[in-house]
Amino acid sequence: MSKAKKVQSSSQQRTLWQETWRRFKKNKLAVAGMIFLIALVVIAIATIIIDAVNPSIYEIYVIKQNLRERLAPPSAAHIFGQDEFGRDMLMRILWSIRSSLFMGALSIALSCIVGGLFGAIAGYYGGKLDNVIMRIMDVFLAIPSMLLAIAIVAAFGTSLVNVLLAIGISYVPTFARTVRAPILTVKGQDYIEAAKAVGASDFRIIFKYILPNSMAPIIVQVTLGVAGAILSIAGLSFLGLGIQPPTPEWGAMLSGARSYIRSSWHITVIPGLAIMLTILALNVMGDGLRDALDPRLKN
Repeated sequence: MSKAKKVQSSSQQRTLWQETWRRFKKNKLAVAGMIFLIALVVIAIATIIIDAVNPSIYEIYVIKQNLRERLAPPSAAHIFGQDEFGRDMLMRILWSIRSSLFMGALSIALSCIVGGLFGAIAGYYGGKLDNVIMRIMDVFLAIPSMLLAIAIVAAFGTSLVNVLLAIGISYVPTFARTVRAPILTVKGQDYIEAAKAVGASDFRIIFKYILPNSMAPIIVQVTLGVAGAILSIAGLSFLGLGIQPPTPEWGAMLSGARSYIRSSWHITVIPGLAIMLTILALNVMGDGLRDALDPRLKN
């Protein structure tokens, strides 16, 4: 009997995800965004493998300067042209993907874990604890996330760890509120009361019963949060507080190209397009996930 129940439960779970995918793939724009992001992840992983196998490629084609060919326009040899130091723009754009995408994902993962924990505790226990936690989150929300990130990096230095922490901390209040809202609804359900009646611990109830049933808004917020984090990382690098040269990063590339925006359009337009397309892909995929995971939209 227990085996039959397990098979039935597994079948229902597969059906749920299949139904979500069916609704998601109807949104062609969201699917296009997902494909674009998968391509970026593949390129980022490929650059990591290339660096591990042959580090000289990075040194010769990505960071080595060639001042004789500085600001060269797009050509057959250099599809995206060359920057103010004669470095190949295409190679630098490709090697920038891992800096922006992976750092954005890591910072949002940190925000989701910390903010989700605070939101789960506040939503589940309520009362004074909820009030204290959420008022602290309100204080952080009152400070613009970019300004908070700038303050943290300026105070502790411009290392990669500090940039990750700065972006991660600035998004903690958003995830705390995102997690708290569905938990306030879910915790009153009958199955939660049943779990309490059989003596399940609060930890088990939160992480086994409440959070899995509150994942839809969290997943959507993660995709939108990564988009915001990538934009924040680019902004910090543009201001000189993020990833430091000669390491390629889209925001830093834009910062270095400011003086040549009239004479050499390609060194500003191409990094800007890379940022815009990545943010757009994350946003449309997040919108598609929101629609697919919303049980009220049965189509």
